[in-house]
Amino acid sequence: MNVTHIVTAALNMLWWLFPVLLLLSLFKTRWFKGLLGEALVKFAAKLRLPARTYHRLHHVTLATANGSTQIDHIFVSRFGIFVVETKNMKGSISGGARQAQWTQQLGRQVFAFQNPLRQNYKHILALDALLNVPTTALHSIVAFVGVSTFKSPLPANVTRGMGYIAYIKSFREVVLSEQQVQEVLAHIQAERLKPSRATDRRHVKQLKKRLRHSAKTKCPECGSPMVVRTAQRGDNAGNPFWGCSTYPKCTAVKNIK
Repeated sequence: MNVTHIVTAALNMLWWLFPVLLLLSLFKTRWFKGLLGEALVKFAAKLRLPARTYHRLHHVTLATANGSTQIDHIFVSRFGIFVVETKNMKGSISGGARQAQWTQQLGRQVFAFQNPLRQNYKHILALDALLNVPTTALHSIVAFVGVSTFKSPLPANVTRGMGYIAYIKSFREVVLSEQQVQEVLAHIQAERLKPSRATDRRHVKQLKKRLRHSAKTKCPECGSPMVVRTAQRGDNAGNPFWGCSTYPKCTAVKNIK
């Protein structure tokens, strides 16, 4: 048997190994972990949040003044509108409600990531601008669904596992009529961008572009990176502006030229 036959025979025996290795590498990607986290939240909500009371919208992309924003989950009910940001992470998580960066510790390694409450605040602002409902009816929730622990005390709206469901159910005061609930659902469905891979790609492209711009724009007061925000009130309502990434610690702003 020559070398070619030996190699061919070995490849025939191990053909299954290549797709297995490919799948294993895929499972470790941030993209897959994000999808898995969202799927876990959707599944739990389907089981434990009655569909007649809590109307579910998932993976909602809305156009904004500076591109688009992508919301993992929205639950609309007479008790309020609950906006859920999913984080599928391991290790020890620590951070404060007002901190720009939180940390994830895996063994001896420590990684910084954006405060998810701030990330979800952008989603709240987008919905607040879109919907004709009281701002107090919008509730921000961050759901960590991976095998993680909280190293420092975190706000009640930052939950682990399926704790987000108990948090949603803790709101029992009726703040929206059934007609308002239906109007909210119809408005979001009408304004959301079509769920597709093309929409996701455009959103990621716009996000990377904003990050590049914000990295280059420094706060004139404290030197921190500035981020693009949208004015919600006053004469400039709807217009984008540069705001310090450490807000509310630093309230410096700059006009976008």
